[in-house]
Amino acid sequence: MQKGGTAMKMDLNVIIQKMETGDQDAALTALQTFNKEKSQCFSFTSGEEEDREDGHLQEERLGELVMGFLERDLQPSCQLACLETIRILSRDKKSLAPFATRHAMQILIRHAGLGQGEGITPEIPDLEVIVEALKCLCNIVFNSEAAQEAGAELQLIVGLAKRLKQCREPQWNHDVRFFDLRLTFLITALRVDIRAQLARELRGVSLLSEALDATLGLCWPDTYEVARAGFDGCSELPPLGRQETERAMEILKILFNVTFDSNRRKVDEEEAATYRHLGAILRHCIMSTSEGEERTEEMHSHTVNLLGNLPLPCLDVLLMPKVQQGSIEYMGVNMDAVKVLVEFLEKRLDRGNKLKETLLPSLNLLTESARIHRETRKFLRMKVLPPLRDVKNRPEVGNALRNKLVRLMTHIDTDVKHCAAEFLFVLCKESVSRFIKYTGYGNAAGLLAARGLLRGGRDPGHYSEDEDSDTEEYREAKPHINPVTGRVEEEQPNPMEGMTEEQKEYEAMKLVKMFDKLSREQLIQPMKIGADGKMTSLEPQELHYLASQQFGESNNSDSDSDTN
Repeated sequence: MQKGGTAMKMDLNVIIQKMETGDQDAALTALQTFNKEKSQCFSFTSGEEEDREDGHLQEERLGELVMGFLERDLQPSCQLACLETIRILSRDKKSLAPFATRHAMQILIRHAGLGQGEGITPEIPDLEVIVEALKCLCNIVFNSEAAQEAGAELQLIVGLAKRLKQCREPQWNHDVRFFDLRLTFLITALRVDIRAQLARELRGVSLLSEALDATLGLCWPDTYEVARAGFDGCSELPPLGRQETERAMEILKILFNVTFDSNRRKVDEEEAATYRHLGAILRHCIMSTSEGEERTEEMHSHTVNLLGNLPLPCLDVLLMPKVQQGSIEYMGVNMDAVKVLVEFLEKRLDRGNKLKETLLPSLNLLTESARIHRETRKFLRMKVLPPLRDVKNRPEVGNALRNKLVRLMTHIDTDVKHCAAEFLFVLCKESVSRFIKYTGYGNAAGLLAARGLLRGGRDPGHYSEDEDSDTEEYREAKPHINPVTGRVEEEQPNPMEGMTEEQKEYEAMKLVKMFDKLSREQLIQPMKIGADGKMTSLEPQELHYLASQQFGESNNSDSDSDTN
């Protein structure tokens, strides 16, 4: 935190001397000067190594003195100055020692009004002091494992949960609520045991759902149908305020932490009802906007991430609201939320950066929704894979959503290409022929090989029977479509036309020898489709055998029965 080496040390020496007198007024003046000078200091330059080391020792000494002052009965202005100093010092990981002990954490937790037991918090809490203490705890917990451990021992999460329950009480202002949530997010992100404690012992999903409900100002026209209080029945809601959006996003992030494994385990009836209740609120979040497009997209991103954690059967709440005037209706179901999710997906797709982090949550969510809900799948298929008319261009060429997703099927990132292929495969009801029709065999081969479906067929799945109606354009062009590229191509001349059988055999054996050489030099690995439909290695002798079968023994017999 050093700016000018010697000058900084002298400044700290003067402040430390004043603090060591124990005089509250002298300490207050010194700390206020320090805090004003360093309020915007967020980076800590190295300077000379020796000076830097001395600087750390000075900062640690100042930290010890400030913590000592906080144990005394101070006037609020001095409390506040001490906490501001701790907040500034705790930005530097190397100056955390005085603040990361169990005793220091206990003092800060008490000043934040989160201590356990009677008489810990004054009857009329000083909100400025509480907010400053919370900011200190956020810095220290984020930067120190020892502080995280101390926070766990001191049951910090219990104090936070207790105050989160007071989400509808007017005594707590936005800053207290926001930094309560920020601290809860940090400690649940950094400690698996605290995450589990909040989720199970403290019934975190219900607790945070209620906090989100209160933050958004919701009312419930039906069991799983949500509206904004005062705007029930309105087709267009006003944007959420900045403070409400900030708190809502922190709650969504905490819920993501505590529900991380929910979609991978079975839930009982009571849990399912809790998750459906949360899902209904999340549907409202995805249908809401905030002040500014960037903030709206950020909130939607956190919402989509969390929706992906919900148990799959509970996603039906996205379709539950009644169809109203202005709603998107499909098969009698309200598809407003699904439409917004598709638009969100395409926006992320067009942006093209960090696809794994930004695109996969929405892609996976839509894939699983389509797999489990027939109406969602059919609506998405209509949007993404409408009846095929363009058969002159490759499936990956163009600006339609299908073209963009097919392009992802050959993406350099394995997870991205797998998720894009899986989404389209599910929309095709896991039918290999339909999948190839829309994507081309070349693009589809990766997923089909992984599934053992290169021989064709269909993966077992619970899909309803519905027609795959071909357009007139497709029916006319179908005999001329190259299945590998997925488009109509001009007929190419046969390179073996006019050759004798001996010449054909010679060319085939020459090709086999080239493959053999490349294989032995480990430049390529020839493959074949095994009986299970998956790819397996093709040995050199098998290559020779196949060639001799084709052009040797089969010259005098029908070779159609000898297929590899």
